[in-house]
Amino acid sequence: MMRCPSHRRFLLLLHLLFFLVVTEVRRVNCDGHDYQEALSKCILFFEGQRSGSLPADQRLTWRGHSGLSDGSATGVDLTGGYYDAGDNIKFGFPMAFTTTMLAWSVIEFGDSMPPSILRDALVAVRWATDYLLKTVAQPDRIFVQVGDPTIDHNCWERPEDMDTARTVYSVDTTRPGSDVAGETAAALSAASMAFRLFDPGYSDTLLRTAVRVFQFADDYKGAYSDNSDVRSGACPFYCDFDGYQDELLWGAAWLRRASQDDSYLSYIQNNGKTLGADDNINEFGWDNKHAGLNVLVSKEFLEGSEYSLESYKAWADSFMCTLIPESSSSHIEYTPGGLIYKPGGSNMQHVTSIAFLQLVYANYLSRSSQTVNCGGVIVGPSSLHQLAKRQVDYILGDNPMEMSYMVGYGSKYPQRIHHRGSSLPSVNDHPQFIACKEGSVYFNSSDPNPNVLVGAVVGGPDEDDVYEDDRADFRKSEPTTYINAPLVGVLAYFVANPNPN
Repeated sequence: MMRCPSHRRFLLLLHLLFFLVVTEVRRVNCDGHDYQEALSKCILFFEGQRSGSLPADQRLTWRGHSGLSDGSATGVDLTGGYYDAGDNIKFGFPMAFTTTMLAWSVIEFGDSMPPSILRDALVAVRWATDYLLKTVAQPDRIFVQVGDPTIDHNCWERPEDMDTARTVYSVDTTRPGSDVAGETAAALSAASMAFRLFDPGYSDTLLRTAVRVFQFADDYKGAYSDNSDVRSGACPFYCDFDGYQDELLWGAAWLRRASQDDSYLSYIQNNGKTLGADDNINEFGWDNKHAGLNVLVSKEFLEGSEYSLESYKAWADSFMCTLIPESSSSHIEYTPGGLIYKPGGSNMQHVTSIAFLQLVYANYLSRSSQTVNCGGVIVGPSSLHQLAKRQVDYILGDNPMEMSYMVGYGSKYPQRIHHRGSSLPSVNDHPQFIACKEGSVYFNSSDPNPNVLVGAVVGGPDEDDVYEDDRADFRKSEPTTYINAPLVGVLAYFVANPNPN
């Protein structure tokens, strides 16, 4: 078919435009970071943490099936879910928080994800929620952990070879666990929102279950690690150090957002003070939800639909001011290279979760044309965007070590991470069983890990920006799911806004 000259000119212009766009994208990626690549790898990491029977489309093929009899000693199916870090334990408390943050990332920033990456993010969420549904399948009982950490930590063993005790820990009406139950209700509620457009039936199941689990949390109040049986397994790793009250508010807040049920609004209004919503602790993570709670609830006030929640906006403002170096209320520490730093190990969990809250709150402020007054220092959305960008760019390589702290991203990244599956030969290369102590030779080796856990973000450098790449130094070299989960949302934002104003 003959094309007219004007059509040929149009095609030439289209090709020219395409060339200019591609050139501009390449220029931006050369000058900055490839946030889309980092996002894809950040989500891929979760495939390396999978427990259970792996699907045919598993991309990290050095992993194999594991934990296939989890729960059987108790007569329940507890297969699936994620190992929280570099060991082979399934801790329910941090896993539920990981799930909440993955789902929140999709809710707030899913529109910024390319379709294929959004699909991968939802798959990562569902791998967790399918497991969480199993843990709450029995009325008034929640299975909160699988595996004895003392025994597990005495071995350096692939998850595929696990022959250590897969002890099951649970809470019930006489041994309550409002913290784990509240966080699980939050996770299922947030996930119900993430799946609402893609799988309405599954979304409904998640929300119905969240309602029941939250009722259990509120009816039988108590911290799960106050239970001596659970304490023997969860502590000192994931004790509830900050109390269960914040998880009750957190669970109610997510149920309010997911269901729009006024009873949860009343719960937040009536219990905020008594449950410590005004506790302005400058952290947010698996054990302390106050800062995230205040940001989450403030959305409804900022939208102008619920003025009784104004105090939550004030508390969220106060938290943001603690992060502003110029503010008189600043309480955060930064390394000389500019990284948020909190002593205690696994520092990147604080970095990624705080950066996530900064971006979410910046978006809420931007939509309502509001700012934060930090004692005469006015902080707008653009300031919060820039603060978060400095943190994510540091993680990806803009730091004194010139190292990416995400495995597999960039030309220089940690080679000896504290992770059993990554550091031991894969079952493909070494199908023979490797017993508990036989793995010690690989732990003590100075060789790089044979299996690259793509996307894993390690605990990170010390307060002087120094990182030794030492497998034995788990505080710096161990990745965790709750480091990566909020980073999914952070990276998704910068995919769409690589150079925020």
